[in-house]
Amino acid sequence: MKSIAVIGVGYVGLVTGTCFADLGNRVICMDVDEERIAKLKQGIMPIYEPGLEEMVRRNMAAGRLSFTTSYAEALNNPECPAELVFIAVNTPAGVDGEAELRYVRAAAEAIAQTMDHPLIIVNKSTVPVGTGDWVADIVRNKQPKPIPFSVVSNPEFLREGSAISDFMNPDRIVLGSLDEEAAQKVAQLYLPLRVQGPIMITDLRTAEMIKYASNAFLATKISFINEIANICEALGADVKEVAAGMGYDKRIGRAFLDAGLGYGGSCFPKDVKALAHMANVQGKHPQLLEAVMQINADARRSIVAKVRALVGNNSTHLNRLEGKTIGVLGLAFKANTDDIRESQPIDIIRMIQADGGTVKAYDPVAMPNAAKVLQNVKLCQDPYEVAEGSDALILATEWNEFKNLDLVRIKKLMKQPVIVDGRNLYDPPVMRSLGFIYRGVGRGY
Repeated sequence: MKSIAVIGVGYVGLVTGTCFADLGNRVICMDVDEERIAKLKQGIMPIYEPGLEEMVRRNMAAGRLSFTTSYAEALNNPECPAELVFIAVNTPAGVDGEAELRYVRAAAEAIAQTMDHPLIIVNKSTVPVGTGDWVADIVRNKQPKPIPFSVVSNPEFLREGSAISDFMNPDRIVLGSLDEEAAQKVAQLYLPLRVQGPIMITDLRTAEMIKYASNAFLATKISFINEIANICEALGADVKEVAAGMGYDKRIGRAFLDAGLGYGGSCFPKDVKALAHMANVQGKHPQLLEAVMQINADARRSIVAKVRALVGNNSTHLNRLEGKTIGVLGLAFKANTDDIRESQPIDIIRMIQADGGTVKAYDPVAMPNAAKVLQNVKLCQDPYEVAEGSDALILATEWNEFKNLDLVRIKKLMKQPVIVDGRNLYDPPVMRSLGFIYRGVGRGY
């Protein structure tokens, strides 16, 4: 059993700390947000992630997991001082797309000023290449007196909606450090897991780059298949079958080849921008990354263009959707999360409103978060309330709840039977046989 401190109880920190506790370690999760820590002590989750609440409550009851707002309590508990401290704070995008590191700096300074014994400091947050060296300099310069420490980069590869499974069954573990002994100690934490690939130990900067390169490649696959979808629409091919045929090639693989609204969430948009920013700062021209971001933005605009073409007014170029009610099914950027950061549905709603349209929407779990950022949107109790009186429906998030709707009832409730399926959830011939005017993404109509 190891004694672990986790700084930051956002998505990555809370999942990481809870999973390490579930493996039998003693974990203290620390955050400066007093309200969030107070709620966690009551077992109230700040995020929606399947299975997380039960795991948090179980490990709290077992005495392996606790929460605090005190760095001293997290690091220097006299009964069980921390051996490793994971920095898992937010790194939001800055003005120019660069990763903002003020929270990382604050954590590194506080660790330096609080630690009273040797520590292994593990960067879990996604940080620009070179941050590990920067954190080491901060800690070294801010310590009141010299205390030995090492810095290890350990990037996370968790997917929202399946984070616990991803943590417990990782494809690989990546560790980077100048101190191989420290990296080996972090590696020992992961030995109980069912690691599908290697535990890879490299240098700090390479480990940091692996994270950015991985996310940028996956984002590229998504933008690539959306580009193919645009061509499929023009040539009469079906992108779902194209993706399936491509995916049988083991060099390509089927994952992340789903045409639709493009990528969203807290990772891909931020990380692609940050990698492009790093390239530009170094005088490199990230042509592919720029194209990936442009295609991603176009995917959202394309959905609104389809709605305009099907139900829009032709009398004026502006306010094409004035007097029209558009229903949106889904507000989270993907299913099985309440995360609306860089949410494609939220962007689409704002475009519709800018075009003069009225919006009704529903999401199984993300509506409380969406209500904080949306204005003049009617949030409904279920999909059928969204459909009632709507001129068109947009399927924007692939929740299971939407896969088996009573479509006959949906059609009767709508003013016009128009569905724009941004996730290709439905079968075009079936939808047309039910009397819908149906458009997917790249379905070759």
